[in-house]
Amino acid sequence: MKPNLVFILTDQQRSDALGILGRSGAETPNLDMLARHGTLFTSAYSPCPSCIAARASIFTGQRPTTHGRIGYRDSVPWRYPTTLAGELARAGYQTHCVGKTHFFPQREPLGFESQDSYEAAQNFDGKYVNDYWKWLEERTQGRVRETDHGVDWNSWYARPSHLPEELHNNTWVVTKGIEFLERRDPSRPFFLNLSFHRPHPPIDPPQVFFDLFRDRRLPKVPVGDWAKEHLVEPDGMNTWRGKLPEDLLLRSRRAYLAQIAHIDNQIGRFLIQLRKNRKLDTTWIVFTSDHGEMLGDHGLFRKCYAYEGSAHVPLIVAPPSGSKIHTCAAPVSLEDLMPTFLEAASLPVPGTVEGRSLVPLCSSTPAAAGWREYVHGEHAPGYARGQGMQFLTDGKEKYIWFTLSGREQLFDLRRDPQELRDLSRVRTKRARLALWRARMVEELAARPDDGLSDGRRLIPGKELSPVRAALLS
Repeated sequence: MKPNLVFILTDQQRSDALGILGRSGAETPNLDMLARHGTLFTSAYSPCPSCIAARASIFTGQRPTTHGRIGYRDSVPWRYPTTLAGELARAGYQTHCVGKTHFFPQREPLGFESQDSYEAAQNFDGKYVNDYWKWLEERTQGRVRETDHGVDWNSWYARPSHLPEELHNNTWVVTKGIEFLERRDPSRPFFLNLSFHRPHPPIDPPQVFFDLFRDRRLPKVPVGDWAKEHLVEPDGMNTWRGKLPEDLLLRSRRAYLAQIAHIDNQIGRFLIQLRKNRKLDTTWIVFTSDHGEMLGDHGLFRKCYAYEGSAHVPLIVAPPSGSKIHTCAAPVSLEDLMPTFLEAASLPVPGTVEGRSLVPLCSSTPAAAGWREYVHGEHAPGYARGQGMQFLTDGKEKYIWFTLSGREQLFDLRRDPQELRDLSRVRTKRARLALWRARMVEELAARPDDGLSDGRRLIPGKELSPVRAALLS
């Protein structure tokens, strides 16, 4: 009998926003329990830290340069014949998704046999039906809308939701997930993707969770010795950088953690139901996020950056029987999830997949498994010219190269996990800088059409398009 598979995906959750790490003030007892019963990967990174590109890597098992999305652009069709949900469906799994996909056209199945769909306010053809909005309309007789609080979809501003907890979007995701458990085909194994839109803005946790974190003591907001250029007057509610008044910034960071605490409570509600249905002992559970949120670190907000708040993601793999190790520091990436699920289901991994299964790392050391030395990530310009970057990291050090200017940054994540000190100009670190630069030269030489490396040196002066031309044809 094949195992059941549950994939819990949040949107824009930082790697440090787990209570088990004890660093951010987060409160996530249910996720902490999963981490203790499974494996917590402490060096997991998004290969392209924004929603669409990161999800393309998750569902194709490919690197951004292969699936063609190396930045953010809406309304580009998803033409991928081989996908995670598709392979599982072909093998007999009942596949269902609750929440956000960011696929296009909207409601594109990509292997999901059914969906309870929520794509926030995005409605590209005017015909898309938001299942959560229809559900909320039915339960309030149309008196209340999710957007009535007036907080925008990328805003740093935070306030409690005007909705009661049982009507909040986080709750709806699990309500629909439980309905699936109760109504699924019992003759087939299932693959269920619980895809939360939050803690992506709006930062609007239910009132009870907002109150729980109202006076929560938080660590000092990190500001690196390289970040002065970002400490400017904010240019709006959706700004990507700026120095906010301390009270507003702290409220935003507390409410962000409150949002995650609510999601964690709902995950607990789902796990109780899974146990009640006697499926917990036959189910693999994987939890992660598509990318992080800077949340004011270094004067930055949102995502698209190589910095820890943006690119480093939480990742937990919990097999039915538990793992022999509880943490793994091997450098892993989101394209590793598709082969992980397929190996868990004892299915072959298609040749199109570039990621590697994490299953061996759940019961052995990285050295024994012959794992990779580092992961590569990238992002085309996000909010301003000059932001296009490439990065490499092994979880211990990180090298960033900005493709237009040629600027480099080097961080020692072991001694400086908040990236407070850029070591790229420190004389004693020249050898380390040269090592990482050489690795990047080799990495990008395999992509000659990009013109970023000739195999001997990095070639600055260019920023890549967020979408490969082949996807637009």
